[in-house]
Amino acid sequence: MPDAPRGTRIAHIGIAVHALDALLPFYRDVLGMPVVPLDDADGARIAGLAAGDSLVELLETGSPESPIGKFVAKRGPGIHHVCFAVDDLDGTLERCRIANVRLIDDVPRIGAEGKRIAFLHPASTGGVLVELSEH
Repeated sequence: MPDAPRGTRIAHIGIAVHALDALLPFYRDVLGMPVVPLDDADGARIAGLAAGDSLVELLETGSPESPIGKFVAKRGPGIHHVCFAVDDLDGTLERCRIANVRLIDDVPRIGAEGKRIAFLHPASTGGVLVELSEH
C-alpha cells in the first residue's frame, strides 16, 4: 500500500557562510540545534542542523568557482535557498514546465541528503532560489 501524500513542506533552508567552524557553534551550542550528518555536495562543505521537522544547512564553499563560492563572492553570506519537500518531484517539475517556470535542473539529481532534488531559477520564483526534494 503506497504512503499517503504528505503535502509540500519546508525541508531545509540553505545558508551560505564564509566559514562553518566560525558559525556552527552559534546554531549548535547557543540555539541548541542538534547536528545532522550530511554529505558535502556541489563543491560545498555542509553542516546540517535539526530545526524541528526541517533542517538548516550551513554551506561553506570549497572553491570560488562552486555555486556557493560564486554566491558568497557576489552577495556575501546569507540565505542561499529554500528547499521544499514534495510528494511527486517529477509531477511538480512537469507542472513547473507547464507554468513556464525556469528550471535549473531539467531532470532530478541526487542531493546532499541522498534524495532526488531539482532547483528552480530565482527569476521565476520571486528572486528566491528554490530547491525541490522528494520526501
